[in-house]
Amino acid sequence: MTTPQSVPTLGTHPAAGINPGRAETRERLSNATYDLLVIGGGILGTSVAWHAAQSGLRVAMVDAGDFAGATSSASSKLVHGGLRYLQTGAVKLVAENHHERRVLAKDVAPHLVNPLTFYLPVYKGGPVGAAKLGAGVFAYSALSAFGDGVGKVISPAKAKADNPGLRTDNLKAVAVYYDHQMNDSRVAVMTVRAAVESGAVVLNHAEVTGLRFTHGKVTGAELKDRVDGTEFGIDARVVLNATGPWVDHLRKLEDKGAAPSIRLSKGAHIVMKRKSPWKAAMATPIDKYRITFALPWEDQLLLGTTDTQYEGDPADVRATEEDIQQILDEAAFSIQDADLDRDLMTYAFAGLRVLPGGPGDVAQAKRETVVSEGKGGMLSVAGGKWTTYRHIGRTVMSKLAKVPGSPLTEDMEPVSSLVRRTPLPGVANPNAVAHRLLVDREPGSRMDPLTARHLATHYGSLSFDIARLVNEDPELGERIHPDGPEIWAQVVYARDHEWAETVDDVLRRRTTLTIRGLDDENVRTRVKDMLNAKR
Repeated sequence: MTTPQSVPTLGTHPAAGINPGRAETRERLSNATYDLLVIGGGILGTSVAWHAAQSGLRVAMVDAGDFAGATSSASSKLVHGGLRYLQTGAVKLVAENHHERRVLAKDVAPHLVNPLTFYLPVYKGGPVGAAKLGAGVFAYSALSAFGDGVGKVISPAKAKADNPGLRTDNLKAVAVYYDHQMNDSRVAVMTVRAAVESGAVVLNHAEVTGLRFTHGKVTGAELKDRVDGTEFGIDARVVLNATGPWVDHLRKLEDKGAAPSIRLSKGAHIVMKRKSPWKAAMATPIDKYRITFALPWEDQLLLGTTDTQYEGDPADVRATEEDIQQILDEAAFSIQDADLDRDLMTYAFAGLRVLPGGPGDVAQAKRETVVSEGKGGMLSVAGGKWTTYRHIGRTVMSKLAKVPGSPLTEDMEPVSSLVRRTPLPGVANPNAVAHRLLVDREPGSRMDPLTARHLATHYGSLSFDIARLVNEDPELGERIHPDGPEIWAQVVYARDHEWAETVDDVLRRRTTLTIRGLDDENVRTRVKDMLNAKR
């Protein structure tokens, strides 16, 4: 398929609320002393920046790549309680996860977090029996106070009707439970926006090249702008290292003798075109510890994940042919071959889980947050999971306040005083937003229903800002690619309001063009032209 031949105007219209340019942001960062400098704009660093800004601190946040450009945009896209944690007896953890999941879905991000029914097939000779799974999903539902329904067991015939791609050979029963899913990149950029609206100053594609010290204490960082090469620095009373897989690299800039604090596990996924309806996600036990997922996501089918130790450069992580084959082989336990044809694959990606250092198989390692304080006073934090990212942000804030001699103790509002359910920008009922997008149009300029629905579930009420761009320049209402719902106005919006600097920022993380396999050379060239129009 080819993209539309008419080239939209390159989004040069002025608009209210456009983010400041990189030069202006660098100047703001260079000419002040911040209470807190957060290095790392993944979801953990962004959560801390958001909560710190809410507590009254002067906050700066930088990232060497894009916000959520690594691990945080390479997840399984789930907001979940963690069914598999029950088998290790982590009942309290599952209950806490359920609480955070429901707060996100009901109060914080109902426009971005969506309910998802899960089918867990039980095959003859499988690692878990039907009776045990039935009891497990009931207990799982009970820990969420049955807020999403009661876990149960259904017949193979019922499951097959909902998911025609289900493999039924030796299928004994199917357990049912309920969780949520999201587009992690979109939740991340909305959280960055929330941090900025609370007063934080942020800059992506800004690499830390060294740390600043005063009397042996870390008091800032030296940086290089990866977009234009400009070097600059930031002074801060406290520095937080939230660089994920790179956390030990930054710790060595503080202390050359710092011992490793983490180890890394690679999780790969692949995205497939759907041949048949998938009304429920599939979670298939592979062994005692691992489950393979088949998730209906962004009109596609997301398969994964792997869990293997990784010792290379975090910047080089990718889904290898071996990863892809493992994912397809494991998916074949419960999915028919026709739905796993390699020709259906549109994209493959991999991310790195940050795990506590130590011996043993990474698949069995605890998924917990690692916090350490260096000899220069820099606090390093890594790990955790998407579902509890708000809770982790508050936990780190409490830790910052309790560090002996912390200069922030007297200046920040207690974490307990923060509004606990502050919504992300754009919070709204997506059904109502989609309806408004369809009806609030001039005659003869009706928005495509698929585009309206896509905007509503990825931007919430901010969709109306995108619609206004289309009103000003109707050519921006054309689809970027005829096989996807996105329109050119989203590129302008990503550039001017969502810190998109590179083509991949736009196509991989601000939109879904890459994961749909629609980022062809024509699309990439036009997006690059739009980004350059601002510079």
